[in-house]
Amino acid sequence: MPRAGLDPAAVVAAGAALADEVGLAGLTMGSLAERLGVRPPSLYKHVDGLEDLTRRIAVLALGEAAEAIGGAVQGYAGRDALEAAARAFRAFVLEHPGRYAATIGVEPSGPDDPLATESRRALGAFTAVLRGYEIGESEMDHALRMLRSLFHGFATLQVNGGFQWSADVDESFEWLIAFVDRGLSALGTRPAAAAPAAAP
Repeated sequence: MPRAGLDPAAVVAAGAALADEVGLAGLTMGSLAERLGVRPPSLYKHVDGLEDLTRRIAVLALGEAAEAIGGAVQGYAGRDALEAAARAFRAFVLEHPGRYAATIGVEPSGPDDPLATESRRALGAFTAVLRGYEIGESEMDHALRMLRSLFHGFATLQVNGGFQWSADVDESFEWLIAFVDRGLSALGTRPAAAAPAAAP
């Protein structure tokens, strides 16, 4: 019989918390069972192994990130919205490095996969930020990838001790936000390219 009070959601939450503590690479079914006070086979009543557990942690993390970023940008636009989203994203990664790591490189099985659903929610807040800069639909995917690359790169470098120079990390992050704001402002307001002149 499964341990009383233990269900898939509780197992995933405990796994996410453990991953944040020891790193995703350090998460095993054995270490999680020990944390929960059960034998490892008991976990298989709730999840289908480490791969399934990791995917479920990714879904949890994306949902939490979506809530944090979406809540942060409410009522803001332009640079204020960009800054709020960037700060919320960075804070989430720094506070939850293990569960965030679970979201990297995992692919949804289809459009109805909870992984895809939560990923769309997480991207939705950044999409709203970009629309505030009047970024066109034809450039939206590129702009989203740019934001993700910059903010993901900064946060993961920081959480892994990648910044060793003397400059203050928070100041560098503010510099990054200002740089992105200038680029998006220029992109969103630039006139459309003129059509080539017809041949005489």
